[in-house]
Amino acid sequence: MTTITIPPITAMQAQAEAFRFLNDHLPDRIITGSARLDAAAEVWCIPAVLAYPHLGILGEVGEIQVGATGGEVVAHTPVEEMRAAALALAEQYREQIEAPVP
Repeated sequence: MTTITIPPITAMQAQAEAFRFLNDHLPDRIITGSARLDAAAEVWCIPAVLAYPHLGILGEVGEIQVGATGGEVVAHTPVEEMRAAALALAEQYREQIEAPVP
């Protein structure tokens, strides 16, 4: 019997999978931050952040966990919770968001 070993996925691959998940479920201003490997849990932890091109990252709104070997989303902050956190951050930074871009 042959054993098939699934190679571990890279941080970039995990981040791409997390971005696809966000793109399918949330507005375009919610993107991925840098992936961090949790070797004990065998997952990549990728923050979901609210960002604007002229302001940068305003803050974290949730997290997506991607399996370190399979590359699938295995857990995430509930979508509605991320949406609510993003709306709260957007309200906090409303003046900067609505200010004319130089």
